[in-house]
Amino acid sequence: MKGPDRPGAGLNTRTRATLADVARHAGVSPVTVSRAIRHPEMVSEELRKRIDDAVLKLNYIPNHLASALASTRTHIVGVIVPSLTNGVFDDYLGAIQDVLNPAGIQVLVLNVRYSESEEEKAIETLMGYHPEAMIVAGVDQTERSRQLLRNSGIPVVQTMDITESPIDLNIGLNHDEAGAAAVRFLHAQGHRRIAHLTARADPRARRRHAGYQRQMDAFGLSTKGLVGASPRPSDVAMGGELFAQILADVPEVSAVFTCNDDLALGTLFECQRRGIRVPEDVAIIGFNDLDFCTAAVPPLTSVSTERREMGTWAARSILELIRGGGKRPRQPTVDVGFSIKARGSTAAIETRSRAKRPRAKA
Repeated sequence: MKGPDRPGAGLNTRTRATLADVARHAGVSPVTVSRAIRHPEMVSEELRKRIDDAVLKLNYIPNHLASALASTRTHIVGVIVPSLTNGVFDDYLGAIQDVLNPAGIQVLVLNVRYSESEEEKAIETLMGYHPEAMIVAGVDQTERSRQLLRNSGIPVVQTMDITESPIDLNIGLNHDEAGAAAVRFLHAQGHRRIAHLTARADPRARRRHAGYQRQMDAFGLSTKGLVGASPRPSDVAMGGELFAQILADVPEVSAVFTCNDDLALGTLFECQRRGIRVPEDVAIIGFNDLDFCTAAVPPLTSVSTERREMGTWAARSILELIRGGGKRPRQPTVDVGFSIKARGSTAAIETRSRAKRPRAKA
């Protein structure tokens, strides 16, 4: 085929600029160009500007694969998260990037959507890029995933949860205890019919539910009809749906503990739709303390988690280890704890109005 109709006709087929091209244009050696790109602080400002000008003019893009082959370093850290729509991971990923990117390390993020099989595939995929370290959210990897990570020979940090048998390093919080603490907080305010809304897809949410159930049992309180659960990943709408189910079974419910803030916000919206006052008729406590908690009306009480601290600690630990100067901590697991941020969506029963609760039709 000839002429403009042949495949690729009209495309720019100019040869891609190489390191040697930049060196010739700047009047220096390829080694100097490589040094200026990888370690700009090691060359003079005048030389760095000359090389930068050549890079811009020639539209030179460094070949990271070639650099990795030459140096045995990839400057890549793999990060696996269960969701990219959950606001929890925005803060967490941002903290990781804030530490690693300025150090010249690229972060490759894969979302496994709360799927163990997808997590296995993601680990295999990332290992194909020969990362210098891995950060994985959670501690519930399959045995195959654990073997892949354990046998990789690189630093591995499990985050967001704690375990007695970490693969390597571990930072997180005790979700079972956090769930129990939320119940104790509401119980201290006089609540006895305490509901729990949860999404079973999240293993950490399952631990929060276990803590809720354990503490309710310890108080001698029934949870019959007070647990709303869905196998789907959670969202705001689900909070309203699950709370509506609770109301149908136990209309006298006085407080709701949700496994995350999305469900708490959905519960608040459903209360407002039905004319149920918060906190006068129903108290609500969420989990994670996302930014919108303070913007809600009333502001949402929530169990606050140290997401940025977890991301920062994981990234700094990795950076020290891959640079060769870091010592592994004697205790591989760090529990960052949690706190309850009390706001307007919860109140002690004795301070609440005894007026009859209004109920809008569902």
